[in-house]
Amino acid sequence: MIKVAVCGSNGKMGKEVVKAVSENSEMEFVAGIDLNNAEFKTIEEAHKSKEIDILVDFTQPDSIYENALYCLNNGVNIVIGTTGLKDEQIDELKQLSGKNKVACFIAPNFSTGAVLMMKFAQLAAKYFDNAEIIELHHNQKKDAPSGTAVKTAQLMAESKKSFISGNCAETETIKGARGADSYSDIHIHSVRMPGYMASQEVIFGSDGQTLSIRHDSTNRTCYMPGVLMAIKYVYENKSFTYGLDNIL
Repeated sequence: MIKVAVCGSNGKMGKEVVKAVSENSEMEFVAGIDLNNAEFKTIEEAHKSKEIDILVDFTQPDSIYENALYCLNNGVNIVIGTTGLKDEQIDELKQLSGKNKVACFIAPNFSTGAVLMMKFAQLAAKYFDNAEIIELHHNQKKDAPSGTAVKTAQLMAESKKSFISGNCAETETIKGARGADSYSDIHIHSVRMPGYMASQEVIFGSDGQTLSIRHDSTNRTCYMPGVLMAIKYVYENKSFTYGLDNIL
């Protein structure tokens, strides 16, 4: 049995992970960690009291880096669903994972449909010179742009240096009107609105045509197959992995 702890166990995603793990015949839920009404308040408390094979983290952008550092420095394999890590932080976690031989699995999105959307966008990027990303989430999401949008832009940027071919010189009369200028000049627009959960659209354009690739999540259960897949993978592979696409 894979002994799994969940950090952020009382959050919306955390509760779904606890339920999914508890219902899986190959796993045992051993510890809930949350500042609000959980068995343990910190990862350290849980680690000292329970045997943990893997910790799944769905917390907040301002805490995930320190949580990951604790795990990697103390032999706790970690699956990270929390977004908001900076590139340099991800690089450091990768180095620390390799050095200590402790697994670190980071996924900007655990939905298989969203991962396919990213891969389709990566494929399309080879054939278009202009592209932008619009991501839409509920108004309780703290980080912007989303980790999925950032990962998508990174994948697309592998194809070319710029996606604003032929654009005229622009002047923003209101700062930020053109969104964030990310990898290879891909503009990312973040929408925060009640009524959404998680959606993303990648728009490609060229003379005479546009192509839109869109994915919508309507409930959080769609992420659970990917989370369970990552847990099983980490249990068998003590290495660093960034993106669910690497194990599909």
